[in-house]
Amino acid sequence: MPRDKTLVHLREHVANISQNRFRYFYGEWLTAKDWHTNPKTGFTYSRETHWSQIQDFADGAGDIKYVWEKSRFCFLYDIIRCDFHFEKDQSTLVFNLIESWIDENPVNRGPNWKCGQEISLRALNWLFALHYYRFSNSLNQLRFDKIINSIYQQMRRVEENISFALIAVRNNHALTETAGLYLAGLLLPFFPESKKWKQKGKTAFEKEIVYQIYEDGTFLQFSMNYHRVAVQLLTWVLTLAKLNGDFFDRIVYKRAEKSLFFLLSCQDKETGMLPHYGHSDGALFFPLTACHFRDFRPQLTALATALAMALPYGTGCWNEEADWLTNRISCQKARPIQVEATGRYNFPKGGYYVLRDDPTITFLRCGFYSNRPFQSDNLHLDIWVNGENILRDAGSCLYNANETIISYFSGTASHNTVMLGKYDQMTRLSRFAWTDWIKIAGGHTRVESKFLSIEAAFQGYKAIGPGITHSRKVVKLRGQLHWVVEDFVENVPSQIEMHQIWHPSPSFSDHFEIKAFGESKNEIMVTETQGWFSETYGAKVESRRLVFSTFGRYIKTIIRMKI
Repeated sequence: MPRDKTLVHLREHVANISQNRFRYFYGEWLTAKDWHTNPKTGFTYSRETHWSQIQDFADGAGDIKYVWEKSRFCFLYDIIRCDFHFEKDQSTLVFNLIESWIDENPVNRGPNWKCGQEISLRALNWLFALHYYRFSNSLNQLRFDKIINSIYQQMRRVEENISFALIAVRNNHALTETAGLYLAGLLLPFFPESKKWKQKGKTAFEKEIVYQIYEDGTFLQFSMNYHRVAVQLLTWVLTLAKLNGDFFDRIVYKRAEKSLFFLLSCQDKETGMLPHYGHSDGALFFPLTACHFRDFRPQLTALATALAMALPYGTGCWNEEADWLTNRISCQKARPIQVEATGRYNFPKGGYYVLRDDPTITFLRCGFYSNRPFQSDNLHLDIWVNGENILRDAGSCLYNANETIISYFSGTASHNTVMLGKYDQMTRLSRFAWTDWIKIAGGHTRVESKFLSIEAAFQGYKAIGPGITHSRKVVKLRGQLHWVVEDFVENVPSQIEMHQIWHPSPSFSDHFEIKAFGESKNEIMVTETQGWFSETYGAKVESRRLVFSTFGRYIKTIIRMKI
């Protein structure tokens, strides 16, 4: 019987699953009556319609991710971990759920055959379960053959249509599908296509890693959560390849190491969290610890272990994922990777600038786009103090929502930056598409004896006019909870008002104060408006939103601890 109190939740989770209740996006528990109904809207997709005819955003359907989430089978890890820690065997529940899915989802029909990424994840999760329960009495030959045949049909669907992910999408979907193809070919060598899948998946995965993870370790989707997707896939692929005597091009390992350093540089050491920055659909494909959904320590530890590197986390529940995924590789002789307690970190390709002055993190995003942008959020500023994100990003909420929600969470209004009038920094064309991409942007950091600073600027707001520039200087007084933020805008028409926006944590005003001043050193009074905060996908709560507005072109803001 395990003594770790963090494991007690597993019994409750499994009890819910056995009653057809599932946790959606690591937030709310919902009853899912079948494999095709959205539990939020009650909309049921046809199980007989060919996947190519299923609409992602059908009227009245709600977000299709609420159907896909259960069919990913990520919940299997709760059952497997419960069985391991409490010395049980609930494989009958696991295989009954898998067989139910197979029976209710005819090949190539219905919503759960639509997305190659979802199919790849489902196949990997089933393979994990098959391996764990390989000696269980409930896994007979007939059941095994049925599941393996379904995996074969699903990976055929992925391979036949992978060009969409590799040409039209080229993001975490491409990484997942190529990883799935490689691992299916590697682990299931008895299929006629296995050798082809393995080589095709390996070649494409290498190419996508080099394309999607920049040379400074940042990720082309400009999202911490989607970067974590890449981290988990790298852990699976590199570990299983090594165990089977296969290896990737050296650059894949280098990009993985660079990713670790970038994410560690941005990470709060108290909570393991990173800025809630960029699009997030709640993806955590292989949940193998009791840690909070936003705690990145489990995933970074696992990848570091796979790379024979060691992170400065010490001992904790976050180590469990590495135990499951890396064959318990020892880190005792591993190369250490860490960041300084006080220092500056520049990632110019991705456009991230970080100041660390223990116990604070000052994080600024200012980047140009050579790949598709997802949010209009340049010069967003995040501040962390003693494990609390005192000035934060609002999150993502939902991808299929009304115009107000989509505009707020993906636009400039939900970020700690400057907004001109009601305009976003770029022009939104649709749910996921922007035009007027920011092409000129950059910044740098400095460390002096009494302060640390970031200076950055970009050109944007083409919908207003040409040559509009927003420059921001952030000064952090060394060893003090005191920041000075200066914002300048240029070439803005006189009738356009300048709004400096902040999203404070609920307890911000208990310990901190924020004041702003204009060009004539006059104090600008704050306006408190309603904002929203979405920590997990599909959920949002009201939050404070502080706005300093002026028809001037300069705002100086002081953020400091109350005396």
